[in-house]
Amino acid sequence: MTTLGLIGAGHIGSQLARLGVAYGYNVIVSNSRGPETLAELVDELGPSARAATVADAARESDLVVVTLPLKNIGTLPADAFDGKTVMDTNNYYPQRDGQIASLDDETTTVSELLQEQLPGAHVVKAFNNIFASALTADGLPAGNPDRRALAIAGDDADAKAAVTAFIDSIGFDVVDAGPLSEGWRYQKDTPSYGARLTAAELREALASAKRYRDM
Repeated sequence: MTTLGLIGAGHIGSQLARLGVAYGYNVIVSNSRGPETLAELVDELGPSARAATVADAARESDLVVVTLPLKNIGTLPADAFDGKTVMDTNNYYPQRDGQIASLDDETTTVSELLQEQLPGAHVVKAFNNIFASALTADGLPAGNPDRRALAIAGDDADAKAAVTAFIDSIGFDVVDAGPLSEGWRYQKDTPSYGARLTAAELREALASAKRYRDM
């Protein structure tokens, strides 16, 4: 069985943990406060889930989700992520994260910052254009014409294929937005952010997105 590791167990992390268990994955959850603080969530998830430290969750998982506030990614133990496919759920919220100059002037993107922090990992931007509550509400079987689509971006083809397979398995179509540098196309304030779109609609929304400086 594939093991899904969650680095962060807040709204998005706990929902993805629930989906992982529901669709047959082993799940390891972690947070900055320690495994003992996750006992209630692990009890809810059942026997295919357990809690661990951040480093152990990363090392012992096949797919890893980093779902921490952007301001905290500098605390991650980078070597624990070497060789891993890492899904980055982050968006930039200055009121939470503080001002980050390279994001303010759009010389980089959120997931490119995580890739710099985890140079040995293969980062894929995913789950950035869906609210947590919709993750367990909107999934549909493959082939349903109303199936919701989620965007991904990444620089490694194998990592993107693995993330696509995971997202498909939990009930969503996938639209590849391109390399990590194109991840801005579904960030906050773009047409696809939070919108329930089919794959065709999502492609149109990504194509119509504008950089903040052009809005």
